[in-house]
Amino acid sequence: MGLLERRGLPRAAGTALVVAALAVAVTVPALLIAPLLPGPVSRGPAGLPDRVAAALEEDGRALAVHRPELGVLVAAVPADGAERAEAERAVTAVDDEKVRLRSAVKSRDGFFTTFFVSPYSRHLARWCARRGLTPNQVTTASLLTALVAAACAATGTRGGFVAAGALLIASFVLDCTDGQLARYALKYSKLGAWLDATFDRAKEYAYYAGLALGAARGGDDVWALALGAMVLQTCRHVVDFSFNEADRHEREAGGEHTGECEGGPAAGSADPAAALSGRLDRVGWTVWARRMIVLPIGERWALIAVLTALTTPRTTFVVLLAGCAFAACYTTAGRVLRSLARKGVRTDGAARALAELADSGPSAEAVARAAAFRRRGGRPSGFAAPALALLGSAALVAAALWAPVGPWLPAAALGYAALSGLAVARPLKGPLDWLVPPLFRAAEYTTVLALAARSDAEGALPAAFGLVAAVAYHHYDTVYRIRGGTGAPPRLLVRAIGGHEGRAVAVTAAAALWAAGQGFTIALTALAGALALTVVTESVRFWVSSHAPAVHDETGEPA
Repeated sequence: MGLLERRGLPRAAGTALVVAALAVAVTVPALLIAPLLPGPVSRGPAGLPDRVAAALEEDGRALAVHRPELGVLVAAVPADGAERAEAERAVTAVDDEKVRLRSAVKSRDGFFTTFFVSPYSRHLARWCARRGLTPNQVTTASLLTALVAAACAATGTRGGFVAAGALLIASFVLDCTDGQLARYALKYSKLGAWLDATFDRAKEYAYYAGLALGAARGGDDVWALALGAMVLQTCRHVVDFSFNEADRHEREAGGEHTGECEGGPAAGSADPAAALSGRLDRVGWTVWARRMIVLPIGERWALIAVLTALTTPRTTFVVLLAGCAFAACYTTAGRVLRSLARKGVRTDGAARALAELADSGPSAEAVARAAAFRRRGGRPSGFAAPALALLGSAALVAAALWAPVGPWLPAAALGYAALSGLAVARPLKGPLDWLVPPLFRAAEYTTVLALAARSDAEGALPAAFGLVAAVAYHHYDTVYRIRGGTGAPPRLLVRAIGGHEGRAVAVTAAAALWAAGQGFTIALTALAGALALTVVTESVRFWVSSHAPAVHDETGEPA
C-alpha cells in the first residue's frame, strides 16, 4: 500500500491502495481505524489495504473508492500452501503478452479508433517496440506524414486529394500507435506528452491550410472556411478544457461530479440531463452513437479524409463546419444543463484554473482590480461573469462584422476590454463561469476572421490564419500546463503578448488604419510572426526543462 502524489480517486485492488494527494487527509485516520473494522479480511499487513478502503467508504468526508476490474489478471492473498499453489497456477496461466497488448489500447476511445484503427495499430506498436523505436519517433513520423498529406492537398489535383486523404488516415494510425507504444513499452516522457498534445493540432490545421491552397489553385478561395474551421475546432476544445478543468477540481476536492467530457452522465448526479444520459447508457448502441456525434479526432479525420478524396475542399469544409457546429451545440447544451443543476460554488482551484484559461492581459487586469476594489464586500450574481463576457464578445464580433471601417472598431475593442475585465473581477466560481474562457476565445478569433474577410487587402485571410494559429498554440500550451499541475505560462509572457483583449485592440486598430491597402496584411503577418516567435520559444524552453509535467490522456477525451 502506498500514499502517492497522484490525481484521481483512491483506487483499491487486492493488496494495493493508491491514494490521491488530496485524499491523504482522510486516508491517514482510516489507517488508524482500519484494524478495528469487523469482517473476514485478514488483520495482517496483506489485508490492510482492503480494511483501509472499507474505512474510507465509511468516512463521509472521503472520496469514493474506485475498484478497478482486474480482468484476466490475478490478485490474491493466500492463507495457506494450497491457496498459494492455486494462485501461482492462475498467475502462470495469464498470457502476459496478450495483457500488455490489450493494455496498450485506451479503455475508452472513439468508435472509429476502437473498431477501425486499434485492432491493428497495437500490433504496429509492438512491432515498433521490438525494433527499438521510441514513441517520440512515431509521433514525429505522424507529423511528417500529415505535412506530406497537406502538401498533396495543396497541389489542387484529384490525384493529390486522393493521396492526401490516404496519408491523413495513415497519420492518424501513427498518432494512435505512439500512445499505444508508450503504454506497451512503458516509455513515457514529458517531451513526448508535449509533442503528442501539440502535434495533433499542428497536423490538423496544416492540413486545413493545404486544402485552402489546393482550392486556390483551382480558382476557389476557401481561406475563410479554413479559418472558420480552425476557429470552431479550437473553441470546441476550449469548452472541453474549461468545463473539465473546473469539474476535475470538484472531483479532487470530493465535490459533486458534474459530467464527462463527451456530455456523458455524472456519476451519482440527480439532475435531469444526467438522469437521461444514464438511461441512454443502458442502451448499448447509444453510447457509441453519442461518442460519434461529438466528432472526436478519429471520426473527424476520417470524415475529412473521405471528403477530400471524393469531393472538393469547399464541400469538405462546409460539411466539417456543420458537423462540428452540431457537436459543439450538443456538448455545450448538456454541460450548461448539468451546471445549472449543480449545487454550491466552485473550489478555489477551479476558479484559479478558469482565470488562467481566460488569458487576461494588462487592460482587463486593470479594470478587474478597479472593479474588485469598488465592489469589495458585495455579493456577486451567479451569472454576472458569463453575462458580461457574452455581452462584450457579442458587441466586438458585431462591430467586426458590420461596423464601418474606422474608429468604431478600436472603440468596440476597448469596450470589450472593459467588459472582459469586469467579467473576471471576482473569482470564477459561478455555475456557468466555465463559459468565460470559451467566450473570450470565440470573440478574439472570430474578430480576426471577420476583419480579414471584410478587408480588400490581398492575402489578409492567409495572414489571419497564421495569426489565429499562433494565438491558438499559446492557448493550447496554457491548457496542457494547467493539466500538468504547473499553472499557466508566466504572467510576464501573457502581458507581453497583450492578453486576449490587447490583441483584439491591436487587430481592430490595424484594420481601421490599413484595411484598404496591403498594410493590413503586413500588420497581421508581423503580429503573427512576433507572437509565434515569443510563445513558441518560451513553450519549448518550458517543456524541455526538468520541471515540466508529463501529461498523458488515458481517458479517451475527444481531441
